[in-house]
Amino acid sequence: MSSCPTRRVEVAPGVALGGGAPPVFLAGPCVIESREHALRMAESLAAIGRRAGAALIYKSSFDKANRSSGASYRGPGLQEGLRILEDVREASGLPVLTDVHETEQAVAAGQAVDLIQIPAFLCRQTDLLFAAFRTGKAVNVKKGQFLSPAETKNILEKAAECGTDKVTLTERGTTFGYNDLVVDMRALPLMRALGAPVVLDVTHGLQRPGAGGTKSGGTPELAEPLARAGAGAGCDGFFLEVHDDPPQAKSDAATQVRPEVFESVVGQVLRIDAVARESER
Repeated sequence: MSSCPTRRVEVAPGVALGGGAPPVFLAGPCVIESREHALRMAESLAAIGRRAGAALIYKSSFDKANRSSGASYRGPGLQEGLRILEDVREASGLPVLTDVHETEQAVAAGQAVDLIQIPAFLCRQTDLLFAAFRTGKAVNVKKGQFLSPAETKNILEKAAECGTDKVTLTERGTTFGYNDLVVDMRALPLMRALGAPVVLDVTHGLQRPGAGGTKSGGTPELAEPLARAGAGAGCDGFFLEVHDDPPQAKSDAATQVRPEVFESVVGQVLRIDAVARESER
């Protein structure tokens, strides 16, 4: 939460980012591992949301196109992945999010999910952005590790060219030397000042890209303090990858958190947000 106002972006009935809405949590496994696993994780996350009184959006990728190794598991693919996400939404009642990597994927994703996500490495791909914006769905664009907060204004201007303002921006850290990222908390109010709701990607803010040689490393044990700092700095949403057995996860095993850690993060963020809202009255 912050005194800087942002527009309200409706993702699904009863779930909105920004415009004074309480924080929304974008959570789920990094990649779709199976229909059964996705449904089980969605049920667990929905229960956490109900207990905390928090709005959740289920996230998972049908294809992880950006992997350190060509041998890494990528996911079930577009058609099967979108079918699974539709099943997740029907079974859990949660809105669903997935990312797209190619312009041809945007239309299909726009017909199946509630929130389309643009990966950080692709945030300057104009054709991909245009394809996502033109679906009419809300679009979450991750700020590339190579962009300054001020440069995200260009993303919003591209959205305006397509006649939409249903855009949220996500901070996921800035490249810091080799194999490390640092989240600059100043980026959150700076991006919010542009008018778009801002999400803090807790998971990838703790990633160490390529640190494992053929895979990324990370420090998931720092998820709670990073999320608390983000809540204090002011943001509209929190992105966390959640897995019931992180060491066995097929993607981002070094950075995903367990459901119990996620539930703790949700509680802490909501308490800090409540204090911040009270102080602004």
